[in-house]
Amino acid sequence: MEYQTIYITLAGVFGLFMAWGIGANDVANAMATSVGSKAITVKAAILIAAVFEFSGAILAGGEVTSTIRKGIVDPASITDKPELLIFGMLASLLAAGIWLLVASKKGWPVSTTHSIVGAVVGFAAVGIGVDAVNWSKVGSIVMSWVVSPLTSGIMAFLLFQSVQVLILRTKDPLKKAKQYVPIYIFLTAFFLTLLTIKKGLKHVSDVKIESVDAYLYAAIIGLIIAVIGAIFISKIKADEAKEKEFHFHTVEKVFAVLMVITASGLAFAHGSNDVANAVGPLAAVVSTAKSGMITGKSALDAWILIVGGIGIVIGLATYGRKVMATVGKKITHLTPSRGFAAELAASMTIVVASSTGMPISTTHTLVGAVLGVGLAKGISAINLSVVRGIFASWVITIPAGAALSITFFFILKAIFS
Repeated sequence: MEYQTIYITLAGVFGLFMAWGIGANDVANAMATSVGSKAITVKAAILIAAVFEFSGAILAGGEVTSTIRKGIVDPASITDKPELLIFGMLASLLAAGIWLLVASKKGWPVSTTHSIVGAVVGFAAVGIGVDAVNWSKVGSIVMSWVVSPLTSGIMAFLLFQSVQVLILRTKDPLKKAKQYVPIYIFLTAFFLTLLTIKKGLKHVSDVKIESVDAYLYAAIIGLIIAVIGAIFISKIKADEAKEKEFHFHTVEKVFAVLMVITASGLAFAHGSNDVANAVGPLAAVVSTAKSGMITGKSALDAWILIVGGIGIVIGLATYGRKVMATVGKKITHLTPSRGFAAELAASMTIVVASSTGMPISTTHTLVGAVLGVGLAKGISAINLSVVRGIFASWVITIPAGAALSITFFFILKAIFS
C-alpha cells in the first residue's frame, strides 16, 4: 500500500497521544478518591497507577483487538476502500486525544470510551454514510450516561450507610471496625478478583475461565485476603492523642489501607480494558496498511501495547492532577471510609455490567459512586455547580469527538488521496 510507513508512523504518534489522554483523564479518575480522601499522596497514586495500569495494559491488554471499536461501524460498508478506514481511525485517534486534552485541562472527568466512539461515529456517518453506523449501539452507549452513575450511586449510598450504621455511629467505632472491616475486605477482594478476570484477563487467549469458576476463585481469594486483613486489623491500637482531635482517626486509617487495595485492583482492570481505546484504532491502521485489507480483528504487535501502556502512565504523571482534584475533592468531601465505599461500589457496578452486557463507562461509574457517598450526608454536601459542569462535559463528549474527527478525516483524505 502506498504511504504504508507514513500511515503506521502517524498511527503510532496519534495512538500514543490518545493513550496519554486516557492516562491524564481516565486513570486520574480511578486514583482520585484515594488521593482526595488523603489515603495516599499524589506521588503514591502515580506510582501505583504506573505499576498496575502498565501491567494491566501489557499483560492483559490483549493479543487481538477489535479493529472497529465497539462494533459501531459496519466493515462491509468499506471493504473495497481500506484507505477510508485508515483515514477514519487516524482522525478518530487525533480527535479523541485532543478532546481528552481539552477536558483534562479543564479538570472534566469524561469517558475515554465515549470520546473514541464519538470520533468513530463522526467519520463513519459523514465519510462513509449514515447507514454504515450501528445506531442501536450508539443508543445503548448514550443510555449508559444514566445507567452507570445511577447504579453505582445507589450502591455507594447503601455501602456508606452500612459503614455508618455498623461502625461510625456506634459507641466504640474501632471495636466495630475490627469486627466488620474483614467483611468489607472480603467483598473488596471478591469483586476486584472478578473485575480482573472479567475485564482484565478476558483479552488473554490462553486464559479462559468459566463464570462459575470465576466466582469460586474470587470467593477463595476474598476469604484468604479477609483472614490476613483481620489479623493485621486486630493488632491496630487506638492513637489516643489523634482520637481527641478526630474521633474516627484510627478507623479511617483502617479504611485507608483498604483503599490502596481497591485503587490497585481498579488500575489493573482499567489498564487491561481501556488501553483498547488507544490500541484498537492503532492496530486497525497497522494491519490495514500492511495487508491492504480490512479485518474484523487485528493481531497486536508487542510495540502497540507498549505504546498504550507508556502513554497511559505519562498522561497521569504529567496532567492527571486536575481531574484527580475534581473527582477527589471538588464534588464532595471524602474521607477514606467514604472513598472506599465509592471505589467498591464502582467495582461492583463494573462487574455486574460486564456480566450482563450493560454498556458502561468507568468514569461515569466512579463519579456516580462519589455522588452517592456525598448524598449519604445530604444534598448540601455536594457541590452542585461542579456536578453540573461534569454532566455538561459528558453530553458534549460524543458530538465534540465527532466534529473533530470529521474535520481531520477530510484533511487526511485531501492530503493522501
